[in-house]
Amino acid sequence: MDSDVEMNAASDEEVMDDEDYYDYCYSDVGDDGDGGSEEELVPVDYDEGLEAEGTDEVVSRREQTFVVLNEEVISERQEEDVSKVSAVLLITREEACALLHHYKWNISKLSDEWFADEEKVRHTVGLLLNGNHEPGSRKLTCGICFEGYSSDTMSSAGCAHFYCHECWEGYISAAIGGGPGCLSLRCPDPSCSAMVLQGMVNELAKDEDKAKYARFLLRAYVEGSKKTKWCPAPDCTCAVEFLGDENYDVSCNCKFSFCWNCTEEAHRPVNCETVSKWILKNSAESENMNWILANSKPCPKCKRPIEKNQGCMHMTCTPPCKFEFCWLCLGAWSDHGERTGGFYACNRYESAKKEGVYDETESRRERAKNSLERYMHYYERWASNQTSRQKAQADLLKAEKDQLANLTYIYGIPETQLKFIIEAWSQIIECRRVLKWTYAYGYYLDDKVKSDFFEYLQGEAESGLERLHQCAEKDLHNFLTPVKFESTETTTPTVAEFGEFRVKLAGLTSVTRNYFENLVQALEAGLEDVHATAQAAGTSIAGTSSKKGGTKSKKKQHTKPSSDHTDDGWPCERCTFLNPPSVVVCSVCEKSRY
Repeated sequence: MDSDVEMNAASDEEVMDDEDYYDYCYSDVGDDGDGGSEEELVPVDYDEGLEAEGTDEVVSRREQTFVVLNEEVISERQEEDVSKVSAVLLITREEACALLHHYKWNISKLSDEWFADEEKVRHTVGLLLNGNHEPGSRKLTCGICFEGYSSDTMSSAGCAHFYCHECWEGYISAAIGGGPGCLSLRCPDPSCSAMVLQGMVNELAKDEDKAKYARFLLRAYVEGSKKTKWCPAPDCTCAVEFLGDENYDVSCNCKFSFCWNCTEEAHRPVNCETVSKWILKNSAESENMNWILANSKPCPKCKRPIEKNQGCMHMTCTPPCKFEFCWLCLGAWSDHGERTGGFYACNRYESAKKEGVYDETESRRERAKNSLERYMHYYERWASNQTSRQKAQADLLKAEKDQLANLTYIYGIPETQLKFIIEAWSQIIECRRVLKWTYAYGYYLDDKVKSDFFEYLQGEAESGLERLHQCAEKDLHNFLTPVKFESTETTTPTVAEFGEFRVKLAGLTSVTRNYFENLVQALEAGLEDVHATAQAAGTSIAGTSSKKGGTKSKKKQHTKPSSDHTDDGWPCERCTFLNPPSVVVCSVCEKSRY
């Protein structure tokens, strides 16, 4: 980021790329005689064009770096891997499944070790090369309940240890109830390492245990992959396969956005380490201790912390201590009298403070108080933006469910051409998330120069987001509810007025998106350009001090609208939107022309 001007303004090209969102476009109408051409604003009919907004969802301009997988797709991929290994290694499906689970579904590693030493791999996993499937006699004794059973009611895991089906059912059920460890279940005999395969589970276990086992196996397939993780949202059954290498923020089909690296809520521009520290700080007891230090004092006798809940300085500790002391100097109340300024005006504290008696204790309390106040400053704003984000998510659902249909009914505009409202709310939700995490970023930013510049950028971000949020929330409401006048008559805004609102909301969405994208990139880079810019500015000032105007005059010429645009309109310095010459306030970002 070279300057704050770059953060505030979207380029002309960027704004015009969003032609889907505007009711007006530029059209050549003739030659002016000098080789140039005049331009005018031509209204676009709602019924013609703008089909680009008719998509079912707003697609990010950034390259997709992840793929969302549902359970059906995951199951198909798992079955493909099992079938491939079974065909290559010439083993059964159940054996291939056990091998892949042991090797965390790494087919290449399994193949290398299998062909290097098949016997060793079988012994490690528990797959017997020559399993004993036939009992030696028609009647056997179960090794668990020690009852005699016929051979057709006994089973083994391919070894010589046979158990009755009832005991097998209880053994498998207990293992499945213990969690995913059942996928590596071995023979009940402690000296035997034979693996209990899925085929045996499906044959002997209850239906509910079979379903749990299959569920554990499916989850193990995702959890064993280095590129796939389950969505952490409650009750979500999808997984996300990550294909990128830098931006870890992903979004599931359930609309939950999270960081693929740490599985916490999406937190750009803050890194995972900072998020971990911030979450720990929010839940740790350290802030409770800071509050105790800042708002209480220890009883001079029993040392228990005492909170002052009344106005006078006469404190009485709770039973059984009941020690009476002065809140200011912590001295015994019996020592107070006329010589100390009266019972309710202790001046010993001030004299003692001047002598340095209470410096260490009070300085520690003061530090704790300042630390607590600073933390509360950042936490309250972090939490407030989270609340606003949740409200915006509810408003987005309301817009999708009701408002688009109402606007279609009132103005006759197809819902496919009202998607700019959905995009605005989606952008508000994303910006609230970014703004929320900037407070965690600012809390741990200890560079004074960077901190000042960061607070300026953060303030600009808040200002721009509030304009967009107000436009989507309050201005839109005017077109959904008829306006009442004193005569009790109601009027509905015209289609032309709605078109002007559409231009404004779409423009604010574009400008806000560009600003926040630049802000995120700058913060992720650590605001490294701040010191470089400061040094360059110092060098520039020193080198141009003898010149009149110098760089400053050039900057004015670059940002100030040219007088040549008096007839055609004037470009806004902040968002570069070309406004009609009759207005003095930008129609998009509401910045004054002069």
